[in-house]
Amino acid sequence: MIAGDNMMRRVVSVFFDKEGVVQNFDAGNFVLKPGDNVIVETDQGLDVGTVCSAPLSIEIKDNDNSLKKVYRVANKEDLKRLREKRRLEKEVYSYCYERVKFRNIPMNLVTVKALFDGSKIIVFFTAEGRVDFRELVKDLVQRFRTRIEMRQIGVRHQAKMIGSYGACGRSLCCNSFLNNFAPVSIKMAKGQNLALNPSKISGMCGRLMCCLTYEYNYYEEVQKDIPRVGKRVKTVMGEGKIIRHNALLETITIMLDSGEEVEISYDDILKDENSISNTQKDQSKGE
Repeated sequence: MIAGDNMMRRVVSVFFDKEGVVQNFDAGNFVLKPGDNVIVETDQGLDVGTVCSAPLSIEIKDNDNSLKKVYRVANKEDLKRLREKRRLEKEVYSYCYERVKFRNIPMNLVTVKALFDGSKIIVFFTAEGRVDFRELVKDLVQRFRTRIEMRQIGVRHQAKMIGSYGACGRSLCCNSFLNNFAPVSIKMAKGQNLALNPSKISGMCGRLMCCLTYEYNYYEEVQKDIPRVGKRVKTVMGEGKIIRHNALLETITIMLDSGEEVEISYDDILKDENSISNTQKDQSKGE
């Protein structure tokens, strides 16, 4: 079924337990159900994953090549190779950890990934700066007789690969469904009236939490025409100064000139030309 430049594709979600992430793939004509093991195309060649949802028909742009395909259903030989791959990854990690300590290399090992076809082993690590790991690579090549790639990653990617639980009690977003990291700034925390306490707004990686981006656009939208904290306004309850915002309830708390503290909705702010804010008054006088 084709509509304009779009077409319907059968999309299935596949879980990779090594990375701890779920990705979508084009299921083609395969009959799949949750729990099936499949061979899929990835950026690093073929890999094995587990189907975690029944295929759904989704409209996708005809020229969108980002959705990779399910290559075939995994057989017994594939599963045997998968078990061998996992055993090899553990062995490489242990040996690499030993050699890093022996050679006193300033790096922290994160994880090891062996490609399904056995053509390469990738060692992921973090470090403060550039690291000379040439001797380490020689040790690994001599021991495992295959191509070795050392890949330095940041602390956010480390959290994504290792996984853990956030302050909310759920699995880390980066480890469960986020494929890319969006920029996060302290401005987002301020815009949501969060306490600027590093322990409260930082994730397991030590960086600002990714979830600060989820509701930021909503806060910006609902507060774009509302005077900021500290501004004076006239309301149905009288005139006073804004001391707090609650964007989720769309209310503001005002300290009235009488000394009384009241909470009112955004709609209760009088928006005539003489009573919006000091800023607008000053602009009117200037004109």
